[in-house]
Amino acid sequence: MKVKLDENLPRSAARHLSDAGHDCSTAFAEGLGGAPDPALAAAASAEGRLLVTLDRGLGDLRAHPPGTHPGIVVLRLHDQSAPRVVAVLQRLVEAFDLAAFAGCIAIVEEERVRIRRPGSPSGP
Repeated sequence: MKVKLDENLPRSAARHLSDAGHDCSTAFAEGLGGAPDPALAAAASAEGRLLVTLDRGLGDLRAHPPGTHPGIVVLRLHDQSAPRVVAVLQRLVEAFDLAAFAGCIAIVEEERVRIRRPGSPSGP
């Protein structure tokens, strides 16, 4: 799976995803450090990459409706330390085929994963 990590994720996360067989790029390595959310989302979409971030704004269904992008995974963690982020990503990769998030918005919390798929109701 092609994945792009937002600049707010540790470099060790990219190594872990690459070691797990994913084609992983980072926003920082591509000169997108500090880029606004729409620019980052557009870059990930143009490359056909699942975007992984800690930025809750990228999980906004109105701004990024499911089915209009390759997929967005938002990590909503109380502890955003590098070891915790990598541990959660490792659990995610072990539990899910990342291709299952294609076109979706997934909110990954400490104990659950919520997935909004294309065509699903957008909320209240």
